[in-house]
Amino acid sequence: MKTILLVSGPNLNLLGEREPEIYGDATLADYVELASSTAADHGYELVHRQFNDEGGIVEEIHSARGTHEGIIINPGALTHYGWSIHDALAAYDGPVIEIHLSNPNAREPWRHTSVVAPVALGSIVGFGGYGYELAVNALANALK
Repeated sequence: MKTILLVSGPNLNLLGEREPEIYGDATLADYVELASSTAADHGYELVHRQFNDEGGIVEEIHSARGTHEGIIINPGALTHYGWSIHDALAAYDGPVIEIHLSNPNAREPWRHTSVVAPVALGSIVGFGGYGYELAVNALANALK
């Protein structure tokens, strides 16, 4: 079965506990389950990896080359300064969708710049957990 890679960045393992007023009370496992179910509806298996360090994310993106059809990534705070993630995604040969639970553009000014957006097909922000379903649907559409 063809696979889609979902990469979650630092501190996303704390979803459900961390700042529920911003990120909601659902857990990362809840979002992964929604994304997995949506991927299966399109005939894809979702593979999820979560990292609390930039190097792990870069290594995972490198290993995705020739392995996964596309990548959905929520790099967390690394969105704003993780240039090595940008470079790894630029070298990836499939479509990339950037996702965020909150809308970074409606938050602190330092969150307004994404170094991932220039190498992504598109960004889905501010829709909470529903964004994971939207991201999988967008990626599946791009892979047609």
